[in-house]
Amino acid sequence: MPQLLLWDIDHTLIETHGVGRELSAAAFAEVTGQPMRRQATIDGITEAVIFRETAKLHGLTTDRRDFERFARALTEQHVSRVGELRNRGSALVGAAAALDALATANVRQTVVTGNVRPVAEIKLNAFGLDTHIEWDAGAYGEDADLRPALVALALDRSSTAAADAVLIGDTPADIEGGHENGVRVIAVATGRSSATELREAGAEFVLDDLTDVALLLKLVTGRT
Repeated sequence: MPQLLLWDIDHTLIETHGVGRELSAAAFAEVTGQPMRRQATIDGITEAVIFRETAKLHGLTTDRRDFERFARALTEQHVSRVGELRNRGSALVGAAAALDALATANVRQTVVTGNVRPVAEIKLNAFGLDTHIEWDAGAYGEDADLRPALVALALDRSSTAAADAVLIGDTPADIEGGHENGVRVIAVATGRSSATELREAGAEFVLDDLTDVALLLKLVTGRT
């Protein structure tokens, strides 16, 4: 039975319904002095890469210190507007029940996410999804640029072998991150990637959503 479940956050457990982009735009303007006219591709990408590539779209060259300033500004935006995030965003159907069921089955749970850690914590707390998450075992957008490195880091931080972990996410990048580390992946078609695209990317299992908690628990634990 797997010992650790690695969750993606955005479009897997929650939806921000546009609030996330607005907060990113506000932080970008604060740090760069320019309005965010365009944003780089975000699906499956870490916050550090999104900031760097978005800056390039605006003719800007940034360094690590700029990203760290952006990360702080983004966190402050989430803190100040968490009520708006809670009101306009939502937990995905089945997310809370899935987290609870896995905890009852004694599966440890953490996150592998492109969000910086403070934002990840705020997002899940806003929707009551943080109770079972082992934050110190996770990996975040400030830790590495690419998903495979984040998955490797989470395995190391949690002292878990790849064979004892399962990853749940909604993008081909999540699948790549898991498979490059020998981690089994359950994909959910709750983001922009279709079920067909996720199957073609190689996910071991693809679900339309998290509503069938009994099936999800069976796929994760192998128990009937």
